[in-house]
Amino acid sequence: MKNFTQFESLALGQELIDLAKSYKNDPRKDIGKGIGKRVGCIFLNPSLRTRVSTQIATQNLGMEAIVLNMDKEGWALEMKDGEVMNKGTVEHIKDAAGVLDTYFDVLAIRAFPTLTQKNEDTEDFVLNQFIRHSGIPIVSLESAIRHPLQSLADMITMKENTPSSKRPKVVLTWAPHIKAIPHAVANSFAEWASGMEYDLTITHPEGYELDEKFTKGATLEYDQSKALQDADFVYVKNWSSFNDYGKIHSTDPSWMLTEAHLSKAPDAKVMHCLPVRRNLELSDEILDSDRSLVQRQAENRIYAAQAVLSKIIG
Repeated sequence: MKNFTQFESLALGQELIDLAKSYKNDPRKDIGKGIGKRVGCIFLNPSLRTRVSTQIATQNLGMEAIVLNMDKEGWALEMKDGEVMNKGTVEHIKDAAGVLDTYFDVLAIRAFPTLTQKNEDTEDFVLNQFIRHSGIPIVSLESAIRHPLQSLADMITMKENTPSSKRPKVVLTWAPHIKAIPHAVANSFAEWASGMEYDLTITHPEGYELDEKFTKGATLEYDQSKALQDADFVYVKNWSSFNDYGKIHSTDPSWMLTEAHLSKAPDAKVMHCLPVRRNLELSDEILDSDRSLVQRQAENRIYAAQAVLSKIIG
């Protein structure tokens, strides 16, 4: 596996899930595997779980992680080719990536979308510039359109909480928010859940349809109550409009998930990637109940990252 940026196949997905579960049982069983290797964690945007879980994962493999907050500690990067750099950018991605190649064995990149430049975002421009100008493996720590490490952790969490004989019903439901939020987590979760052959339903108000390339195989339902019926897992996430790119059309508070919403799904487990705005996206009664898997998802971020890095370094 050269890079880890998206769902590749059912076989690889299952292999990574199984490897992650084995690391969860014995986190340091391969502590000698990464000795002498470095991971450069390049953050163009904020992080809590992704940052810490990736650092712990590298330590569990005997690797060294060096974190650079590029938006605060590094030079402003020029990403476009052929630009006359007489404005705010200081260093070109070609030069920066070339230097980082000599320092690290793996680069892990976090770069959010603009939510204004649709073509640039949907092409995953920033992440692909790192891939293009780098000669070493790249791991996505969330890009403009995907968050594959989060989704791998989500798949691990659902696997741990699903009877082996059952094909669960999984619902991805939109939730209200106070600002425009990227599509990466929703896109990636839909891509992975469908790819891992779950029965996936996506529900949201009209106007919040996701990019169709991520929703193939899923049932789309505008009636949240109907969508939630008999759900085994409910994944709560906000996202802005894709067709009217980056815009907010509805903030209907009735879409916030509460116990009342799950009256016809009595055994449903609830998931969220965190951070979560309590009593806006999800109610306290859900987050603090036995239904909530959010802390388990966060813990599994360690083993998702560890499985990916282990697979990459071979």
